[in-house]
Amino acid sequence: MATMKAVVKTKPELGAELLDKPIPKPPEADWLVVKVRATSICGTDVHIYKWDPWSAERIGEKALPQVLGHEVAGEVVEVGPFCQRIKGGDYISAETHIYDPGDLTAMLGSPHVGMHMKIVGVDYDGCFAEYFTLPEKVCWVNDKSIPPEVACIQEPLGNAAYAVLGENADVAGKTMVITGDGPISLFAIGVARVCGVAKIIHFGKYDLNMEIARKMGADLQMYTNKTSPKERLEFVLDHTGGNGVDIALEMVGSQDSVNDCFAMVRKAGRLTAFGIAAESPLPIDYNNGIVFKGCQIHGINGRKIFDTWYRNCNLLAAGRLDPSPVITNLFTLADFKAGFDKMIERPRKSAKVVLFPDEQEYRAALKRRGEG
Repeated sequence: MATMKAVVKTKPELGAELLDKPIPKPPEADWLVVKVRATSICGTDVHIYKWDPWSAERIGEKALPQVLGHEVAGEVVEVGPFCQRIKGGDYISAETHIYDPGDLTAMLGSPHVGMHMKIVGVDYDGCFAEYFTLPEKVCWVNDKSIPPEVACIQEPLGNAAYAVLGENADVAGKTMVITGDGPISLFAIGVARVCGVAKIIHFGKYDLNMEIARKMGADLQMYTNKTSPKERLEFVLDHTGGNGVDIALEMVGSQDSVNDCFAMVRKAGRLTAFGIAAESPLPIDYNNGIVFKGCQIHGINGRKIFDTWYRNCNLLAAGRLDPSPVITNLFTLADFKAGFDKMIERPRKSAKVVLFPDEQEYRAALKRRGEG
């Protein structure tokens, strides 16, 4: 039986292992097999790698061993007999929310939050491997001009686009606060810039990532770890004519960040909630932050299938959106531990980390970046 290398979570503790596993076959007639060209590490992967309480509850020891990873670009090498849209040789990325078309939310146009939705790398073996499987219905065919190290980050980029654009994409000429300096916050800055947000105010705390935010298009910045809530609010009011921003993206999930966003968004503005709180429920100023302010709250859990994929693909292929400043580190799949070390390191000295199963693919990516 042919085998492959895969990064496998084997024990309910810190770490993972690079193991030989059988190359998978399509488990169902409408699934397919993908040869991975590039895959990137997500915060969810870090949670699983560290095996924190969320991982223990959401996945559980009984599901181990399991292959990690869900952000990917690759080539289809085998299709099940019921596959019709995707063909062998297609260059694809994965919408990792595997939706159930029978869910009410899916029937009403929001399949990414279905009651029976499953996630690649959480409910199934993931893509930190030379090959992996997924259903045809969640495959997005990439423009061939987009290199694998960029094509594999479209999944988190889609989160950023959905957070910025909301349900109606009415952002041109508006003002926006974006909190946090993790990869999705940094991607959101780039999306906001290219989609016409007139003033982008960014709050973060790590020097390297603050510099990346400036490269992505942040107009104004403040360090959250060096300022008070009052100073941050006054800063925003001073730069918005005393009104507050039209749109606030809460991308952190901390109490301070949530408080900031509710305070900074103007009356009848939009607050997008993406950050995951370490503990929930989280107190909010219900009366003044929502009711009396007429605030619209937009929760984000995934991407808008396939609207944000379509928009991001066009922006990337046209060269309008350049996410490369956010991609700070490239490693081979065999060197995955170094990649996770970069993600876990504090203070932050990285943003997005990409892994390559194939050494030649890795060398080609380095050369494109001028590092090879």
